[in-house]
Amino acid sequence: MVLREVLECREEEMLSPFACKAGKSKGRLRAEKECHIRTAYQRDRDRIIHSKSFRRLKHKTQVFISPEGDHFRTRLTHTLEVAQIARTIARALALNEDLTEAIALGHDLGHTPFGHAGEEALDRVFPPGFSHSKQSLRVVDVLEQKNGLNLTWEVRDGIANHSSHGRPSTLEGQIVRWADRFAYINHDIDDAIRGGIIKEQELPEKYVKVLGDRHRSRINTMVMDMIEASWNQEEIRLSREVEEAICSLRDYMFKNVYIGSAAKREETKAKDLVISLYQFFLAQPHLLPTEFQKMIDGFGLERAVVDYISGMTDRFALKTYEKYFLPSPWFVGRD
Repeated sequence: MVLREVLECREEEMLSPFACKAGKSKGRLRAEKECHIRTAYQRDRDRIIHSKSFRRLKHKTQVFISPEGDHFRTRLTHTLEVAQIARTIARALALNEDLTEAIALGHDLGHTPFGHAGEEALDRVFPPGFSHSKQSLRVVDVLEQKNGLNLTWEVRDGIANHSSHGRPSTLEGQIVRWADRFAYINHDIDDAIRGGIIKEQELPEKYVKVLGDRHRSRINTMVMDMIEASWNQEEIRLSREVEEAICSLRDYMFKNVYIGSAAKREETKAKDLVISLYQFFLAQPHLLPTEFQKMIDGFGLERAVVDYISGMTDRFALKTYEKYFLPSPWFVGRD
């Protein structure tokens, strides 16, 4: 018996009846030989971590565009926080921690430069519409490497359905969907306070009483409530009181931070930049990198342009815009 089979047997013995077992995965888009050491979900996690799209997350906006300071979150640190929260819940509920981690690490691979500002810009100009969850699935299915990462059905389902409108088929995917919200609400509060957008004492008292008055206490409340409410259940849930407090706190953040705050003033510029790049490459497709030019025949020009732009980091998008839209300095030589 190889090590992978030992691990699969261990999952059968130790995990909840509601957990997804690696040995019973619905499989991959393309059949491939199993690893002797790692389970299918462990391989998926490793493939995501070693992907170029994952590395680029470190230079993509989470919420605040170009903040001054080293401690504001990026899309990568957000992803790691989601993974940590989700793994804690999955472990406590005896669900598949490897599957949960793989979904969490891959859920934002398709996010645009400049966060949701870039996403909204592409959604406005790309005829089929654009969402980062669908793009994340496209990244792992098509764009990474030559033929995608060939992940398991369960990981792909969790990535595609992690947004608020989605409904993951697995409990592990449902955990990530909530852990994403737990993470961004709380670290965005932290960053907004650090940036002087809001003050700790301004958080609505009725939500603070339910969830806690500090970052760590709010996370702990959310995690513990989910574990208690979901224990031996066929779905991931929260108590009514905590879920209502989380949703209301999220509404507070939209009103006071996500929309119209001083930290969001650069978003209009970011959207204009993304739209300008989109229109430019539609008119000048020969300036696309070769790999994206090759995609035009199979997927169409607009799709190839969107794939290129959505994969950019903030700083690469800025550099590309500067290259094509701003005059370059020149010097006259002396005789």
